[in-house]
Amino acid sequence: MGSLSSELDKPHAVCIPYPAQGHINPMLKLAKILHHKGFHITFVNTEFNHRRLERTRGPESLRGLPSFRFETIPDGLPVSDADVTQDIPSLCESTSATCLGPFKDLLARLNDTAVSNAPPVSCIVSDGVMSFTVDAAEELGIPEVLFWTTSACGFLGYMHFTQLLDKGYTPLKDESYLTNGYLETELDWVKGMKGIRLRDIPSFLRTTNPDEYMLKFILQETGRARRASAIILNTFDALEHEALMALQSMLPPVYAVGPLQFLQTQVKDSNVRALASNLWKEDTSCLEWLDTKEPNSVVYVNYGSITVMTPDQLLEFAWGLANSKKPFLWIVRPDLVTGEAAIIPPEFLEETKDRGMLSSWCSQEQVLNHPAIGGFLTHNGWNSTLESICSGVPMLCWPFFAEQQTNCHYACSKWGIGKEIDSNVKRDEVEKLVRELMEGEKGGEMKKKAMEWKKLAEEAATSSIGSSHINIDKLINLHLLPPKY
Repeated sequence: MGSLSSELDKPHAVCIPYPAQGHINPMLKLAKILHHKGFHITFVNTEFNHRRLERTRGPESLRGLPSFRFETIPDGLPVSDADVTQDIPSLCESTSATCLGPFKDLLARLNDTAVSNAPPVSCIVSDGVMSFTVDAAEELGIPEVLFWTTSACGFLGYMHFTQLLDKGYTPLKDESYLTNGYLETELDWVKGMKGIRLRDIPSFLRTTNPDEYMLKFILQETGRARRASAIILNTFDALEHEALMALQSMLPPVYAVGPLQFLQTQVKDSNVRALASNLWKEDTSCLEWLDTKEPNSVVYVNYGSITVMTPDQLLEFAWGLANSKKPFLWIVRPDLVTGEAAIIPPEFLEETKDRGMLSSWCSQEQVLNHPAIGGFLTHNGWNSTLESICSGVPMLCWPFFAEQQTNCHYACSKWGIGKEIDSNVKRDEVEKLVRELMEGEKGGEMKKKAMEWKKLAEEAATSSIGSSHINIDKLINLHLLPPKY
């Protein structure tokens, strides 16, 4: 691209994530990489999340930089100042129905360059499930790249929802189909997902309601994906080659540009590196506590930013961890338990006081990279799964919803780095699997495999001939840059 003489001559990318933590984080990484490559960036949060970020990181954190600015649009939901993840179906429905108008107004303001002091918007990089933005891009005649923050296999599962509906696999006939073995049905016709069962397909199809909103939403978002200039995924070719090839045959150009956490190491500007997006305040004492532990000795437990569980499930996990006698770092969000505060029994705290640490939120990448961590009990959200791979840490998998079930299947059956915990969690099983992960033969094999994947991930993103390194440049040169560059 050469050196761009001034800010107003730069290409201008507007980056808009879906307003949940697991979508904001990878979009911010991508935005930093694009900024490093010479783009002016406008990063669009919802007003709700903007307020949360101000509370956790301070108002200064969102002032931005002259060439990396933060803007907001409303999410259409009733105003709230709660420190919780919003209800996902309500948020999907609201953003889809109400955000296009405010987003177009924002683009018009940015394009009034005398007022905005920014170059005209030259492309939009939108979350895959914020695809109402495609209408705005088409209206302005600029490229739109959709960033699906799922795995390639998870996205491929969503791309088959139309056929699953047409073939009558969903909606389910009645509730019994959730437990009568029906979900074990193998789908041998699904291209690029050999051996996949109904239970491994993203969980939104597990409904008896023919008017289920999330089914309609997935059909709408996957349908609009075909109108994008290109689609990007935070994964790498060696890990998901088969799924990526299948997606290539169904969609506009698909680029694997991950792991973004490795690609973003090329960002040298310390002010840009310092930009962060944690919606909960991070507890740094976790890292100091880990410094006191032996290498590969601690189980890290975190169910991500959305998963909720019942009080009984929380108890089963707690006593399974306690009975394993292994040191653990457990992240317990305030809103982890359905409809009430997460209450850990005092007997558990007493039993584990010398080997356990509880915290409300942490910097997960730093924790997973800490030498003391030997295993990760996870919900298998894609960020968590990929971060575990990037740290060479094997997993115990307890998927909650969406494509977490797909990620779990691949981690356990295809990549050799995970063992699944039954959704009806029992403390004896948790104890047994934690011991196996941390000291068993199978755990050792999973650790070895995780380290192999870590090496391949590093090669894809950091080598000049790595597939993701090449793909990010292709994406920019073929799809994001206007012709004048």
